[in-house]
Amino acid sequence: MDVKKIVLLIGALVIAAVAALTAKNMFTGAGSPQAQAAAAPVKQGPEVLVATTTLPVGTIVTADVLRYQPWPDGLVQPTYYAKQDGKGDPASLVGTVVRNEITAGQPVTQGSLIKPGERGFLAAALGPGMRAITVPVSAISSVAGFVFPGDHVDLMMTQSVAGSGDGPPLKVSETIVRNIRVLATDQRTNAINEEGKPEVRTIAMVTLEVTPKIAEKIAVAQSIGALSLSLRSIADTQNDLEKAIAAGDIKVPAGTDPKAETRMLLAAQGKPVDSGSTFTVGGEVSRYQRSTVPVKAIETYTGPVVRVARGNNVTVIPLGAK
Repeated sequence: MDVKKIVLLIGALVIAAVAALTAKNMFTGAGSPQAQAAAAPVKQGPEVLVATTTLPVGTIVTADVLRYQPWPDGLVQPTYYAKQDGKGDPASLVGTVVRNEITAGQPVTQGSLIKPGERGFLAAALGPGMRAITVPVSAISSVAGFVFPGDHVDLMMTQSVAGSGDGPPLKVSETIVRNIRVLATDQRTNAINEEGKPEVRTIAMVTLEVTPKIAEKIAVAQSIGALSLSLRSIADTQNDLEKAIAAGDIKVPAGTDPKAETRMLLAAQGKPVDSGSTFTVGGEVSRYQRSTVPVKAIETYTGPVVRVARGNNVTVIPLGAK
């Protein structure tokens, strides 16, 4: 090959390489990162009252479900309970009832709570399909006043069954309803006094949340015998939940929706049970008490008899009978 052509070919290759390198640098420079504008810091506003957990409709508010949290300035609504206004003291809201559902972390609005004494308070505290019934109690039958609104109790009935025979009647106590939620004691819907501290009082009336059928049973039970309350442990809620799931009374929600889980827990916790009741008779407590109902003894005759037939009817008459 001619030397001149070789030189021209090498020069063309050099020029092409320089052009390719220049184009690469141009594109690389175009794709270099650009300065980003820094986000403006959010100015924190006053502290407002928020829910620490999801509060479904009908929940009786306690002090541990509310707390203060700073809220962005400009997003605070006039209906929020702001700390600087002096209207959001959690102690002053204890005993109120949730009228509209409040999710965890959501600010509590003045329209979402209804206070005792306001119209519709007790109706708002009732769950769907439930009824409120009031029963009289004494200091002994009400656990010495240690039953507070929001607690769950069992209802026992004590009676004397005379039977048809002679002798002392049968003494028996029966648990007729279990897991009943207490709505109010006397006229109080919370156990907090004016100083914001729990206060134990002797009570004479207790208002309970029950189903319509159980309300009928309690009304009849008041005319049969004396009623007593038995305070339930908080730990019993988990046991009741497991039994309800095993029996198929409560369906486990699919997925991990916290709202669905909360509704499931409330369904197990707030459902009174009137089946599978237990009882104790006097003979189980004292050897000097009865274990059965007194029944009139039936006299039997073993002497001679006369059978008198009148058509298809046969009458047996003991000899010597009048």
